[in-house]
Order: sequence, then C-alpha cells, then structure tokens
Amino acid sequence: MTEPEPKSANELAQVRTDLAAGRTMMAADRSLMAWIRTALSLDSFGFTIYKLLTDFAQKGAALPNGETPRNMGLFLTGLGSLSMIMGTLMYWQTLKELRQLQPYRTWRPTFVVAVLMSAFGLFLFFGIIRRVL
Repeated sequence: MTEPEPKSANELAQVRTDLAAGRTMMAADRSLMAWIRTALSLDSFGFTIYKLLTDFAQKGAALPNGETPRNMGLFLTGLGSLSMIMGTLMYWQTLKELRQLQPYRTWRPTFVVAVLMSAFGLFLFFGIIRRVL
C-alpha cells in the first residue's frame, strides 16, 4: 500500500480557504436567522399591541392619545421591518463578498425567508398606517 502524496502548500491553503469560506457562510446564515427572529418578534408584538390597544380604546379605556394604538403599532412594526431589511442587506453584502471565493447560490433558504419576512413586515406597517388591519 502506497502512502498518499503530501499536499503542496498551495493545495493546503486552498483547502483552508474553502473551509473558512464555508464557516463564514454558516455564520452569516445564523446571523440572518437571528435578525429574522428579532424582526418577527417586533412585528408580532407591534401588531398585538396595536390590536390590543385598539380594542381597549373601543371599550372606553382611557388612553393618553387617540392615536396611541396606531403609534405603538407603527413604531414596533416599523422597527421590525427596518431590522429585517438591514439584516437582509448585511447578509447580501456578505454573500457577495463570499461569492468571490466560492460559488454560493443567491437564493439560500435563509435569504428567501428574510425576503418574505421583509415583505410581511412592510405589509403590517402599511396596513396599520391605512388602518386596514
């Protein structure tokens, strides 16, 4: 049985670069998932507060301002939408940089979920503005 030929320094460097790029891509995916969780929490909490305060106001509860439910809902869903868009843009930039080292698919599952969450957050935000929801 023959021993495998030792790899050259360039081959070892390429293997290490590939592994580092893979680890960086997985870290970017995890970071984007954290942005998604945060945005989902803010969006759902904002919508819940909006609906809850609207119900309180309709039942005659004294609120500091007639626009309090709307303002709270807009603040939280706007913050959630903004954080989702910022996280998606950060991910896109990281993906663009990593694609210079290795070919990564653009439409990775975390990116698809982030785009859908961005659209959902904007829908909530504008739904509250227009008082459709």
